[in-house]
Amino acid sequence: MDPERVKALRWPEDKGRLKEIQEELKKELTIIPLLNPPELLAGIDASFLDDTIICAACLFSYPELELIEKSVAIRKLAFPYITGYLSFREGPAVLDALDGLSKKPGLLIFDGQGIAHPRGLGLAAFMGALTGLPSIGCAKTRLVGEYSEPGEKRGDWSPLTHKGERIGAVLRTQDRVKPVFVSPGNLIDIEGSVRMILNCAPKYRLTEPVRAADALSKKIKKELKGE
Repeated sequence: MDPERVKALRWPEDKGRLKEIQEELKKELTIIPLLNPPELLAGIDASFLDDTIICAACLFSYPELELIEKSVAIRKLAFPYITGYLSFREGPAVLDALDGLSKKPGLLIFDGQGIAHPRGLGLAAFMGALTGLPSIGCAKTRLVGEYSEPGEKRGDWSPLTHKGERIGAVLRTQDRVKPVFVSPGNLIDIEGSVRMILNCAPKYRLTEPVRAADALSKKIKKELKGE
């Protein structure tokens, strides 16, 4: 994606264009089976400190799930908190963190939503469209949609639907733990997203790449606070 286009279209000063930009990006999404299993994937998560965002990207090998590389981006927040438009707030730091990796991931996993979003463009979908990479949202809470509680065994899942369409899955990643809300972002489908999240969460509720990114962003936050 052309950097000037990113600057001009994705983070406009004209807040009146936000919905229009989301609609533009949504048209760039492709929800299809993952063409090739990634050799590398990245987990992305962020922490906030006053007017600063600390975004971490942790690169893992797949399927071994060995940590290969870490990258952190620290930026002053240039966009206000507006419900439904959080990708505009976090996106610049996500791009910076990904740019800090020396190797390109074949899949991105976010602690957030993919297409399970009021306008079908949560952070994972937004960044998937922006980067052209396969992406998955794996959130701890539901944003939109209806579902039936899945079974209590690891791997059990039920469809997440919104306005009559399937937008994701409610997945039990470990026996008798709270489920996670999985939705494709780009270049992967619901079933493939479920498989990838399960493969990346062998021990805990959340995936190893996102757990590593979460721990790293919080570590840097404590350091910035002088703790």
